[in-house]
Amino acid sequence: MKELIIEASSIECSEERREISGKIVPMGTGEVGSTNMGGVVFAANSIDVTDISKIKLLSQHDMKKPVGRMTAAEVRPDGIYATFKLSRSTGGNDALIQAQEGLVSGLSVGAEVISSQPSRDGHIVVTAAKLKEVSLVTEPAFKSAQVLEIAAEEVIPAEETQPESEPQVEESTTAVEAPAVEAAAVEAARPTVVANLQVKERTAPITSAQYLEASIKAAMGDDNARRTVLAADDTTSTNTGLTLPQHLNEFVTTTFTGRPAFEAVTRQALPSTGMSFTIPKLGTAPTVADADEAASISTTGMTSTYDTVNVNKFAGRNVVSWELIDRSSPAFMDLLMTELRKAYEAATDSALIAAFTASGTQATGVAATAAGLQSFIATQSAAAYKATGGNYANKLVASTDQWAAINGYVDGSSRPLYSAQGQTQNASGAVVPTSVVGNVLGTSLIVDHNISVSGIVDESAFLVAPESVYVWESPTTQLRLNVLTTGEIEIALYGYLAIGVLKGGVGVRRFNLA
Repeated sequence: MKELIIEASSIECSEERREISGKIVPMGTGEVGSTNMGGVVFAANSIDVTDISKIKLLSQHDMKKPVGRMTAAEVRPDGIYATFKLSRSTGGNDALIQAQEGLVSGLSVGAEVISSQPSRDGHIVVTAAKLKEVSLVTEPAFKSAQVLEIAAEEVIPAEETQPESEPQVEESTTAVEAPAVEAAAVEAARPTVVANLQVKERTAPITSAQYLEASIKAAMGDDNARRTVLAADDTTSTNTGLTLPQHLNEFVTTTFTGRPAFEAVTRQALPSTGMSFTIPKLGTAPTVADADEAASISTTGMTSTYDTVNVNKFAGRNVVSWELIDRSSPAFMDLLMTELRKAYEAATDSALIAAFTASGTQATGVAATAAGLQSFIATQSAAAYKATGGNYANKLVASTDQWAAINGYVDGSSRPLYSAQGQTQNASGAVVPTSVVGNVLGTSLIVDHNISVSGIVDESAFLVAPESVYVWESPTTQLRLNVLTTGEIEIALYGYLAIGVLKGGVGVRRFNLA
């Protein structure tokens, strides 16, 4: 389950009863709350508040600081409205005074998320959740969620209140229980969110290795490690539809340096649900022809079909002993995260190359020479432009062997055809052995070490029109942990990817050796 903490907004005061009441969270309105996972929206009737007797009012989400309890709750079309009875403890008095003086101006809802889904605009839509607690906090996030009334009989000034060892909620003997951590399985990258940085205990940015280590300890019941994971899951300052949490920035960056072929295609966010989806495809196009005066006009009906694109999961796991964790930390975690990242990048990039091979159009055979490469680019770029209806095949994705050959191609005077010194008079482009990008006959060279074939052979290079190949990918790469019966930790990494080679594959031209 996912634990969600969402902040509400400002308060107003009066002095009649020891109660706080107001709107604690909007539902069904589409209002977006700012959280560490980006925007969060609660669907209508998504939060279960049937058992109000167990809902405590806390101070700043501290389970050891109850200041009251819920006495009434009402689900309205625009959200949940609730009333809380404050205790006569020191904490209750302090909370009432701080609220009246405007020092604590918001409510924060803590809920156990049962189901959720991302929206097309990048928000998290919570569809089912169980209310766990409500807290008085300092800063708001949901503008519409306001405390409407603070009522007090007689408030004892805080400085005159005698200290109490254990604050008790009036008329309640129910013990406050700390949230349990399941030892069998902990989701390290769960969307545990806190809207306000000032409210929650925070830590400095941590590396993926440190995050993984904290997640493992949290799985074993370490509360300090759990708070570290919660704090590290903050992405309020980032575009969560395109970037990862800080601790995962090392996995797959927006430059895709470990996946060269991805630079040659069009990338988009993966649809929020389903293991496949459809995209429209033109079947028969309308036509226009020369027509004589008063003559009938021929009609060609436009038709369309659909292409189905499958969503694939790419995953890997590693089983780690406690000896490695305890005796090599953090060095081993750093190495493990690096290698998992490399493996994920290699697998997804290889899948794209395989799609080039399976769905691309085989070019006319050429020789394994400089002239052959030139012929391949000249003829196939024109063929792709014509077949795709105007898409330029301007990306040359080449193997390392093709790269080596290009670096060595010379003219009749033994001068490099692809000069490392810039565009010289005889040069046909610029390629250097110290860079995997370059220019070959006006196309953008992208050297991909994941092309597995050896030598200047079939499928050792691809000419690609970016508009003809799409990659849809989940915005984050996930980590999952399982504590095994042996005491070892199973660490799994996974992400979702869909590849579509469109327009019948005519926008991808496969190198073909004659």
